[in-house]
Amino acid sequence: MEQNKIKQLIAKALKAREFSYVPYSHFAVGAALLTKEGDVYSGCNIENAAYGPTNCAERTAFFKAVSEGVKEFAAIAIVGSLQGEEVSGYAAPCGVCRQVMAEFCGPDFDIIVARTTEDYYMKSLKEMLPESFGPANLA
Repeated sequence: MEQNKIKQLIAKALKAREFSYVPYSHFAVGAALLTKEGDVYSGCNIENAAYGPTNCAERTAFFKAVSEGVKEFAAIAIVGSLQGEEVSGYAAPCGVCRQVMAEFCGPDFDIIVARTTEDYYMKSLKEMLPESFGPANLA
């Protein structure tokens, strides 16, 4: 994936983070999901007082895209840090989000975990979720 596209995705994830609804954890996460067609769906985390209905930024982006008929993805950029602060650490996707990625993406799907557009690392879904369980296991 080219540097410019990575930086654009990270910038969109940083913008999405601004919309996080995090009155309980105060940990704001933004995600930008790149489709194979080149479109981008953003997502933020949305908390709930009952905790169970809380949704991560990554899943928000995936569910927005899938709800509009998109099911082929190339990459996702993720940023997260305490609300109101600059992003200072890396916020890798949780296990549930990795499982959702496995539902819709192949093992070479790129996961970009960033602090800034210049400071990030990228791993494949296979690296982040080895020996995953997915649709192929049910065939």
